Amino acid sequence: MAQIILSLLFISLMMLGFSGPVESSSGARMYLEAQCRTSIYRELCVETLLPYVTKNVLGPQQLARVSLAVCLTKARQTKEYVDMVAKRFNKSDQAIEECLHQINNGVNQITLSVKEFQQIGKDGEENFVLHEGNVQSWVSAGLTDVEMCIDGLLGDGFGGREKAMIKAKLLNVKQLASNSLSLFNRFASRHRASHIVKNP
Repeated sequence: MAQIILSLLFISLMMLGFSGPVESSSGARMYLEAQCRTSIYRELCVETLLPYVTKNVLGPQQLARVSLAVCLTKARQTKEYVDMVAKRFNKSDQAIEECLHQINNGVNQITLSVKEFQQIGKDGEENFVLHEGNVQSWVSAGLTDVEMCIDGLLGDGFGGREKAMIKAKLLNVKQLASNSLSLFNRFASRHRASHIVKNP
């Protein structure tokens, strides 16, 4: 629970200092639809970010950071739920145990990506490519862990409702991670393009 609160606090603090009012909610939606156009889950991308841009305009970097922070919060909540269900059923089912291991790895990978993202711009432009590669690798690894968890739960012995809820939560994390990676790639591509040093 403390980690979830910290993640929410991180999002709140991250928003401070960003300025530039959006004239209307429809304007904010139109802006996000343009920013999210490369995402696979476009509507989720828009709905996830809309609360953060109704009062402030966020650039590609800030949008990617918010998206990743939200993904981390959801991943941690999902891990807690899977752990709670496993304890309630008091079973040592291999599928759920492996899923817990994978979602824990996924949370760790996404946590690393959030921390790495925070380093971008703090230690010189020459390290951008290193940070970019690390964020991409860790988000991709977290996405793979979540997908493996979903696949591993197929045919397990849990009750229908709990099983459906776990998969729904995992699917949401998967979609958020996919969107976060897309937004980050969009930011990174634009950043590199704007920092190309032309030979005289």
